[in-house]
Amino acid sequence: MSGNAQERCRLVLIGPAAPDWRRSAEQIADALDGGDVASLILWQGELCEADFQKLCEAVVPAAQSAGVAAIVAGDSRIAGRTGADGIHSDKRDELADLVEAHSGRLIIGAGGARTRHDALELGELRPDYVFFGRFGYDTKPEPHPRNLGLGGWWAEFVEIPCIVMAGSVIESIATVAATGAEFAAVSTAVFTGSTAPGEAVRRANALLDEKAPPLGEPA
Repeated sequence: MSGNAQERCRLVLIGPAAPDWRRSAEQIADALDGGDVASLILWQGELCEADFQKLCEAVVPAAQSAGVAAIVAGDSRIAGRTGADGIHSDKRDELADLVEAHSGRLIIGAGGARTRHDALELGELRPDYVFFGRFGYDTKPEPHPRNLGLGGWWAEFVEIPCIVMAGSVIESIATVAATGAEFAAVSTAVFTGSTAPGEAVRRANALLDEKAPPLGEPA
């Protein structure tokens, strides 16, 4: 872990959405060996439900052994079966039920906000974090401007931590960190391309050590 990782923006890994769960599990294991990661969010992507559960069964214990919080998106049953640390939901009604049932025991994350109004409504439910971005949409080098804007605004005015989706290249995490967001989410930048996932995570942490402002201070 980087020496100042707790004081600046940290990495959140969004698991790859490939149709081969075994390959995804191998990539995630390599990424977890690369350095500081705050949490791992697993989503179903192209997998059938059965294979998604197999992925979670393989990866959740490995993440936890590495000190990384494992969060399952969109399926509270699989989260429970695999002993995950948290559940992520993009559905407001579902989020309210999850917070009521699991707050204090599991990490409950909220996604799906596209406007400030959306985000504030999610914040009223008191999730553990709000995520700005969409899984699988980090296809361009730079983060989406809307997500950057929402993340910067949220980080300045709201105490609940936020995660902002980075772009398809590792260098884009510096842009996320400059907003003041507590966490930068990466997926394509780590799991796609010629660089091994572990090396990509090492590069990401080196960039954050160099460029991320201390949390709570202007960029």
